[in-house]
Amino acid sequence: MNGPRNTAPLTVVLGAIGAIRSAVIPAIAIAFSGIGGGGRFLLAIGVAVAAVVIGTVTSYIGWRRLTYTIGETDIRVESGILSRAARSVPYERIQDVSLEAKPLPRLFGLVAVKFETGAGGADDLALQYLTAAEGEALRQLVRERRDEEVAAASTDHAGPAQAADEAGEVLFAMGPRRLVTFGLFEFSLAVFAVLGGALQYVDNVTSVDVWDVDLWYGWLKEQGSTVVTLGPYVQALGVAAGIVGLLIVGSLTGVVRTVLRDWGFTLTRSARGFRRQRGLLTRTDVVMPVHRVQGLVIGTGLVRYRFGWHGLSFVSLAQDAQEQSHMVAPFAKMDEITLIASAAGFRLPDDATAWHRASKRHRTDKAVTDSALFVLAAIPVAIFAPFGLFLIPLGIATLAVGANLYAWEFRRHAIDDRQVYASHGFLSPTLGVATRLKLHSVEIAQGPLARLRGYATVHLGLAGGAFAMHGVPIAEARALRAQVMETVTATDFSRLDAAPVQQPDQALSEAHSGFSENFLAT
Repeated sequence: MNGPRNTAPLTVVLGAIGAIRSAVIPAIAIAFSGIGGGGRFLLAIGVAVAAVVIGTVTSYIGWRRLTYTIGETDIRVESGILSRAARSVPYERIQDVSLEAKPLPRLFGLVAVKFETGAGGADDLALQYLTAAEGEALRQLVRERRDEEVAAASTDHAGPAQAADEAGEVLFAMGPRRLVTFGLFEFSLAVFAVLGGALQYVDNVTSVDVWDVDLWYGWLKEQGSTVVTLGPYVQALGVAAGIVGLLIVGSLTGVVRTVLRDWGFTLTRSARGFRRQRGLLTRTDVVMPVHRVQGLVIGTGLVRYRFGWHGLSFVSLAQDAQEQSHMVAPFAKMDEITLIASAAGFRLPDDATAWHRASKRHRTDKAVTDSALFVLAAIPVAIFAPFGLFLIPLGIATLAVGANLYAWEFRRHAIDDRQVYASHGFLSPTLGVATRLKLHSVEIAQGPLARLRGYATVHLGLAGGAFAMHGVPIAEARALRAQVMETVTATDFSRLDAAPVQQPDQALSEAHSGFSENFLAT
């Protein structure tokens, strides 16, 4: 067993920089407040210096007290200044090791090493920070020892694990042109939320009270008088210019966010599994073993769907940025998604897939319940509001009924000898695919109305994600449960994850060559 080690010494420098950053706002607040009178600037400097010194000392002590040990069967991390905590994770419980480099650590050549256990969130183990070379070496070492543990636990695959070759075939990549196109579809007005938050601090540095209602009323009244004198054509032109400006700001915000998050997006298929790298400022490097992929989610957006763009996510035991699924192709055409799905061992639906729609009773009940609130709201509106306004909630109720009737055409599910499928959504369709071998349980859920009307929601137990089929006729739900349970009871889950990574079957790729973009159509 190797002895305890510390993380990179430059971690202390990052801690000191963090202390400086934390001291800036309090120092500015003191400098522009009445605290300390004429000596408030010296007081602000003193508070900032004290905060930086305390933060740096705390960072140094925390660095000295944090150690990690690479053992024969587990990795152990001990931390804490006053109260000590020690956590040990066996290699066989580690799904994978990912590297993350945020902007500031990247300047110092450091990365955060995250050991994904499948528990997700704060339950995962992380080391901040190691040098990029140390992080990569540690990742490879943990993988090798984890594979040795898995191989030793399997009688069919006993023997030392071979080091996996990280190089492989690039399945999907996004260049600058596609990133910009993707960003245009990621329309966002988040910049206005940031400006709104910044307005809260305006009154700290100026004499303007942004929360003074009379101030804004006077300004709007003055501007309104000016607008009235411009004439209807100029007013219409101003409104059009405002809308165009809003679209430009939203589009630019979407492009910036997309470029920062997905710059250099590359998905590679190697003997180890799927390796995804992305990020301009924060660079992430994640590897997903093929046998850990539990299912697929193919989604799209309201507008991008009309242009044939979709996104593909792997449902995995580990989380990806606090989400259950790993995004592996955020902006792709269906032929690209078909290739990735085939490499993961999944079969997408085709013309031979036997689709089943939700119960018509479920369709009717959902249309009635979704529109009932608006119908009820029309009664008091008709009594107390001016004549004709009651038509507004009635019109909304009519739209709700029509939307539910139309959405029923796209609410479908299917099962074959290997997989289950479920799709929903008519404006932005979503398709879920799961392998029957990876399902753990089947639950048939019925509320009072569903019991009375004879349909149910079928929940399939899928590690790392959720899979549900809504409005399934009760007899069909029971038959589906019997089919899935037949596979579940015949599966030895203790040996399933120990299976070696297989390369995709060439015949599987050929079988899906006819898959088209209308897989979610009626």
